[in-house]
Amino acid sequence: METGTSFDYQVPTRTVFGAGSLNRLHKESLPGRKALVVISNGKSTRANGYLDRTLEQLSLAGVEAVIFDKVQANPLKDTVMEGADAARTHACDFILALGGGSCMDAAKAMAIMATNPGDLWDYVLFGTGKRMPVEVPPLPLVAITTTAGTGSETDGGGVITNPETQEKTAVFDGLRLFPRLAVVDPELMCSVPPRFTAFQGFDALFHSTEGYISSKANLMSDMVSITAIENVGRYLAATVQNGQDLAARERVAFGNWLSGIQMVVGTCTSEHSLEHALSAFHQDLPHGAGLIMISRAYYTHFIRKGACPERFVRMAQALGMQDAAEPMDFITALVRLQEACGVADLKMSDYGISPDEFEATAQNAFSAMGFLFGADPLPLSVEDCVEIYRASYK
Repeated sequence: METGTSFDYQVPTRTVFGAGSLNRLHKESLPGRKALVVISNGKSTRANGYLDRTLEQLSLAGVEAVIFDKVQANPLKDTVMEGADAARTHACDFILALGGGSCMDAAKAMAIMATNPGDLWDYVLFGTGKRMPVEVPPLPLVAITTTAGTGSETDGGGVITNPETQEKTAVFDGLRLFPRLAVVDPELMCSVPPRFTAFQGFDALFHSTEGYISSKANLMSDMVSITAIENVGRYLAATVQNGQDLAARERVAFGNWLSGIQMVVGTCTSEHSLEHALSAFHQDLPHGAGLIMISRAYYTHFIRKGACPERFVRMAQALGMQDAAEPMDFITALVRLQEACGVADLKMSDYGISPDEFEATAQNAFSAMGFLFGADPLPLSVEDCVEIYRASYK
């Protein structure tokens, strides 16, 4: 496969990266004087002191804060609308997301709806979305990530679930949904439990493995992707096995940040469409877990079809298998990493997924996030997708 030589690079987010970065927030130029602070509906942000530390930093900067603490692991449209209403009611002039990808994605959608009328799905460009233009600029955003998984702190889109239509799809608005400022502090990631560290890390990894085999790969995305694969692939197991290994956390966080950039200069492929369809039907399925479940069958499909063999070899080497010489060595390296992280035996059945859903789930992937199928190295049919699900089922 030949690498494209043309690319479009514009990542307007200022990123402050490194251990202790949160302590510098009050010195940064913030985009307003009153923030809606968006956190999850869980306990960790409060229990680990990250919320209090952030509020202290905002106070030092002379910024008022209103807390919105209802975001789910797979954020829902109604939650977005409620958060946007809170931003309007309290006259917030920017939104600060503190948490993982779900909080950052939800915050981006809230930023649109805080300034524009109607329903979020009026502005969604895919599936049953009405594809209306976002007339009023969204509220500016600040992202403080407490996980290394989605790269949402450095890209311009978010993924939201609409349970009424059983769609999980992307929200975009050009450059206006990129955070103005991202704080990537690996110290905030040390409290993530091992299992979720693995789920998040594989999400970051697959952003770049997908980008590397994509038909839209280019010189810039290749450089970013392979470096991200090296950093996540070689350090993730260490963070799972010892959550306090700050040096390893920093490398995985760097790989995740790069994977966010990869999605800007390159793209993901249909692996993400296939997983988002699964979690659209199963709200409690963690995105990273779903990706892990289908990953072996997904990449094996393309290897067996003869897609970009040299790229699979290169990715195996990036994962640490220096003597890799065959495309299937990538699957070997991938499974070894999943085993080292304790997630090689995840079962769809444990999340209530059954084989009789696969046809409808595949159709959903094409309707809600069909745009990613165009980036696959070879075309996939609905029947191919059903077979990938079936091969993944346990």
